[in-house]
Amino acid sequence: MNEYIKNARLFLEQEQIDYLLVNSTNKFLVEYNSLNKNSRYLLTGFSGSTGDAVVSKDNVFLFVDGRYHIQADLEVNHDDISVVKMEIGCFLDELYARVCENSTIGICSYKNSQYRYKTLAEKFKDKNVKIKLFDTDPVENISKDELQAITEVPVELSGQTTDEKIKQVSNTLKEDEAVIINNLEDLSYLYNIRNFNKENSCSVEGKAIITKNQNILFKDNTLCDFEKFINNSKNISTYFVNEVDITAKDYRLIANKAKKSEIKIKKYIKTDAEIEHYKDAFERTDKAILATREFILNNDNISEFDIKTELENNFKRFGAKCQSFTSIVAKDKNSALAHYSKSSKEEIVKNGSLILIDCGGYYDGGLATDTTRVFVKGEPTELHKKVYTSVLKAFLHAFNIKDYTCGFDIDYLARYFLKNNSPEGFIFNHGLGHGIGVSVHEGPPRLSTACPDAFVEFEENMCFTIEPGLYRKDFFGVRLENSCYYKNGKINSFTKMCYEKKLIDFSMLDKNEQEWLSQFEVK
Repeated sequence: MNEYIKNARLFLEQEQIDYLLVNSTNKFLVEYNSLNKNSRYLLTGFSGSTGDAVVSKDNVFLFVDGRYHIQADLEVNHDDISVVKMEIGCFLDELYARVCENSTIGICSYKNSQYRYKTLAEKFKDKNVKIKLFDTDPVENISKDELQAITEVPVELSGQTTDEKIKQVSNTLKEDEAVIINNLEDLSYLYNIRNFNKENSCSVEGKAIITKNQNILFKDNTLCDFEKFINNSKNISTYFVNEVDITAKDYRLIANKAKKSEIKIKKYIKTDAEIEHYKDAFERTDKAILATREFILNNDNISEFDIKTELENNFKRFGAKCQSFTSIVAKDKNSALAHYSKSSKEEIVKNGSLILIDCGGYYDGGLATDTTRVFVKGEPTELHKKVYTSVLKAFLHAFNIKDYTCGFDIDYLARYFLKNNSPEGFIFNHGLGHGIGVSVHEGPPRLSTACPDAFVEFEENMCFTIEPGLYRKDFFGVRLENSCYYKNGKINSFTKMCYEKKLIDFSMLDKNEQEWLSQFEVK
């Protein structure tokens, strides 16, 4: 049993509670958190980007969805951790089934949103389970925050000045009203600022308050003034907030003045300048991936780690400021883990190895790129070709869909296609795509069957991924991801990176599919 589990159980005893919810998020509710600041990772050893843990005096439950079932089994100590394998969106139901009546669940007030606090309280009401807030995290690895290296995004790349963006918010307010901005992507978008020194993100950490006549940005050494401002602003009668973005701790500061925000910060509608910047950013991303492909084909005795190192060096060579997420380089059976992140030095590429690369970067404009391609060293097997071509066909049908209005329609088409055309044992176990922007996962839109953003109608200059995949444990996985944008009433692809000709079984493609494929260069 590790020290973090011991500390959590000691906390249960000291505070006289029955369960402790342990998050992967930090104090800004960022889920894609560095591992040394990720309490859930410290507690369980599971390094996936999402998933919660719950500690009781007898057990530690780790809740993971289908993207992480295999990874969780490989990473945790099963003597200490019980892995709960669930469908996406079923966490509350799975937790409910494991919590006893008349008990108390403790949660960290500054690592859980007000929305989550309210949802938990409502869910467990009929079991007479209390949700108790604590302003401490007994699993946290406390370290001093460094000052951020903040860069301004020039207006020729953003398409709008900070003042223009702020006025779209402030013009909706009365003299005694204010909006609190807690979402880091919204904050970075509104103020045209980025921090390229962060790991796998470029959002600036901070908070902002916007009124009719002023805006105040709290960050680094001024972050502590946020609470003081609220306590001293007697003339503000209403604070508009999004309960998903504000911590339960901050919400308590303004609870009697809080009102649900209806203000939409439309960072998901890109300006024409941002679309043009994205085209350049993806051209550079394509070049980095293509150079990495050549490295794989022309070198022997290289590992996943070697490929990842080469990949990220290539991103820098073609102008990336940093990676937009942890690059995935997975060979053979590791590629069956949709979010594999080890990139091991021991995993050596051999003749016939299949290699999946999922990667992206940030460039001067501070918008995330995201592309996935699959390569093979030497000659593929017939099964490699069958799975690859099935996934390619699913992409082509999704990309060329007719009569659609939202992400749900595209996801449904691809999911139906793969359900009826997948080789035995291979499954599609994640959403078809997500919005991209300041964050590599942005919404709306979502291409999914499992979230409200999937039903948001497409608008001009929305940007998103299309990424069907098929995976089979102990075999391999194939995912093919293009980042796209909606323009002039149709889907267009930023990604121009080729598909792998020797992995395509052209006999499986009908005439329409062959014509659609001709839009993309095939190596």
